[in-house]
Amino acid sequence: MKANNGLVLVEPGIVPPLDADFRPAVLANRRFRESLGPEPVPVHLALERGDGSVSRYDTVVAAPGVAGAAGNFCYLERLVKFLLWSRGGYRIHVGGPAELGRRLEAHYRESATGRFDASLIGQRVYEKALEVVVTSPERVPAERERTAALGRHWDGCRIGFDLGASDRKVAAVRDGEVVFSEETPWDPRSFTDPRQHFEGIMESLRRAAAHLPRVDAIGGSSAGVYVGNRVQVASLFRGIPEPLFNERIKPLFLEIKRVWNNIPFEVVNDGEVTALAGAMALKDNAVLGVAMGSSEAAGYVTPEGNITAWLNELAFAPVDYNPEAPVDEWSGDRGCGAQYFSQQCVGRLVPVSGLPLDPGLPLPEKLVGVQQAMARGDERAARIYETIGVYLGYAVAHYAEFYDLKHVLVLGRVTSGPGGQGILDHARRVLRGEFPDVADRLALHMPDEKEKRHGQAMAAASLPALAATV
Repeated sequence: MKANNGLVLVEPGIVPPLDADFRPAVLANRRFRESLGPEPVPVHLALERGDGSVSRYDTVVAAPGVAGAAGNFCYLERLVKFLLWSRGGYRIHVGGPAELGRRLEAHYRESATGRFDASLIGQRVYEKALEVVVTSPERVPAERERTAALGRHWDGCRIGFDLGASDRKVAAVRDGEVVFSEETPWDPRSFTDPRQHFEGIMESLRRAAAHLPRVDAIGGSSAGVYVGNRVQVASLFRGIPEPLFNERIKPLFLEIKRVWNNIPFEVVNDGEVTALAGAMALKDNAVLGVAMGSSEAAGYVTPEGNITAWLNELAFAPVDYNPEAPVDEWSGDRGCGAQYFSQQCVGRLVPVSGLPLDPGLPLPEKLVGVQQAMARGDERAARIYETIGVYLGYAVAHYAEFYDLKHVLVLGRVTSGPGGQGILDHARRVLRGEFPDVADRLALHMPDEKEKRHGQAMAAASLPALAATV
């Protein structure tokens, strides 16, 4: 039986046709917890964020001498990585076996993937060194979650924009009615001059403004972490040298706001807007939005209809525990969501499928080739979408162990065309066959084609509240 650093892996009951070595995180975690015997050892985790909020997650590991103990660290490290990228936090409190806590501390200090997480989350997101505090269970901080309302403002004349790695979208909205929407190709990850970002965004905003009598507010979404409209971390700006990033990119949206006469302006993570768009479309809450674009974006609307201070950067969260799983191009880690729910996934599955596409094509063009083949009824393209759908079914069951969910909304460029429905159908097949308990309480949804492509920009337009008039 295959294992990853002592953690026993489980072959899925429904195997993705183009990835026989896929080993879902959810199955390994469940098998591990079931194998611990009558006296598992509790582990209490708390992740503390810069605003003072705290997320708690309690689990168990094997007692010394139990067969499953060999997998304790791998189980805990993968779990904490998921929590770090979903919840966020610069300080990790570990109330459990001290030896496991010390190994976790060493992981973030000594391993390449651990150092990446520590640098990006700790120093870049929270501007603090990532810290592991090994303590007794009773001293782990209590949960202190903070939530806030997001968007749903439709009064006045608004512009919404969504910045992706292959295109930028913009919508003009007047009293809740979309009067203009547009998608413009671009390649911002290759930009080395901040003016290229500024000019591209401004061009889209001006084109939208031409369809409105005035502009009262602007809302935007983009992959990354934003605090007070300041860019903390975002893959779109990876080509900008660090000194220029700090000088020009961090305040980029504040500069754009000044150009627009300091009208109400709000930029947030694109995953949050995905979830907001879903909650508005479904007229319900407890929604996880998953956008499959150049990477995987995710956001969460609570059962109360609010957002949290969580990161929800599921592109970096592991869903496959196969030790030979695909490597994330940025973090260098294996089995992370970006390689399963994005154009990157489509690109790596094309050669396995046998579709005769030029390997030198950029990812967006490979996706178009796959979509065209799917429209012709090509079975090789269908197997790509089936593989992604099977991935998604197991990932949704995994996500449901960390989020209180009633709905998962799936959208983004990868889901455009008939292949999108195939992804959803196969994900539902996995949930019904492997996780009937999850299937009974959670529904998968996909918006129509216009919503898939432009729903982000439309929802983003609703983000800012207009200033109250006297």
